[in-house]
Amino acid sequence: MSDLPFGFGPSDRDPERRNEPGSDAGNDPFGFGALFGGGAGAGTPEELLGKMPLFAELQKLMNWSGGPVNWDLARQGAISSLAAGSQPTSDAERTAVAEALRLADLWLDQVTDLPSGVDRTLAWSRVEWLEQTLPAWGRLIDPLAERVVGAMTSALPAEAAAMAGPLAGIMGRMGGLMFGAQIGQALGRLAGEVLTSTEIGLPLAPDGAGVLVPQNVAEFAAGVDRPAEEVRLFLALREAASLRLFAHVPWLRQQLHDAVHAYARGIHVDRDAIERGITEAMGSMGGIDPSNPESIQALLGSGVLEPEETPEQQMALRRLETLLALVEGWVDAVVAAAAADRLPGHSALAETMRRRRASGGPAEQTFATLVGLELRPRRLRDAATVWGAMGQRHGTAERDRLWSHPDLLPTSDDLDEPLDFVARQGADDELRSLSADDAADRQDDDTED
Repeated sequence: MSDLPFGFGPSDRDPERRNEPGSDAGNDPFGFGALFGGGAGAGTPEELLGKMPLFAELQKLMNWSGGPVNWDLARQGAISSLAAGSQPTSDAERTAVAEALRLADLWLDQVTDLPSGVDRTLAWSRVEWLEQTLPAWGRLIDPLAERVVGAMTSALPAEAAAMAGPLAGIMGRMGGLMFGAQIGQALGRLAGEVLTSTEIGLPLAPDGAGVLVPQNVAEFAAGVDRPAEEVRLFLALREAASLRLFAHVPWLRQQLHDAVHAYARGIHVDRDAIERGITEAMGSMGGIDPSNPESIQALLGSGVLEPEETPEQQMALRRLETLLALVEGWVDAVVAAAAADRLPGHSALAETMRRRRASGGPAEQTFATLVGLELRPRRLRDAATVWGAMGQRHGTAERDRLWSHPDLLPTSDDLDEPLDFVARQGADDELRSLSADDAADRQDDDTED
């Protein structure tokens, strides 16, 4: 690291050189002359500030043009929050994770017809989990943040529209900074708690990667009073089951993303209400100065630009919550079938996981901070009842057949009466069988005629 802070040039402390002809060192002991236009190396103020490490970093943050979320800031903030607490994974931990995932796949082969979705096993540290899942978070969050920023700028009243040029640019950059800072904090907390790559209900790791975070798994095991090996195997079962679903139900990942993006597309604002709110906010803040970032930040944080949830968004949110519940419920059902007679603590661990998901966490806070979107499978118990009853009454093949097309899955209304949905599946099978028999009889009659 340089001993010259902030890029300032060294002063010339040689008294004999101070008085040399043409030397300005005596009048410029800290080398500020170039900054204010003196000397042959002078440039524009932006160029000079860009050469100073502190200002160069600030300039990078404010000039972010990679999208609606400043992901550089998000990454830096998340990693800095993890730096002191993240531990690298050991060879022993990697071996234990690989063995648990392989055994989990063997058990799952006996309770589902869906083949394995794991082609490699990984044990990630908290920082590795963060780094490796950032691309997936970007694809998921950017459309939401873009709509929020667009809604805020489009709702500016006539007074602010006169300053639209500079104000829109400042609001876009400030929005990117704010989203980046908030998401960085949330992802940092999430990386300190998450146990696998699929725990939030969406696949975040590269395709085919089965992932556990040993440091977080150890802390989780310490709080449930079960042997660490049993907890690790239980979590490996959940990870391997989730990956089977996402690997062999090709439309599922896209359906989840479409539900999130449908929510984003529904974001709009009531311009009249926003204008009234901004007018009141400007009065209380003494006006808005586009050259003052604190003034813009106060406006963004005042709540007057927050969009209201629309009926279209409520429908998208309902669809998303139902899909998440169906995924989680299926995982619960197949893990229960695979582990009930093998893991003594399965019931207690399963209930702990249900409470953990139902209470929400940093992943939910990330979306709630942005647009109020909650990633919570509220119908989890009802969905688990559907999958468990389907397996008991109709067999695993019929249970898993429902994933062959999105129209076959239970709807939110079906989850109100899950056993009725299961009973109808049997009736539908009988009707299909009778229809096939009738068609065969008619064909025989036509042949005899």
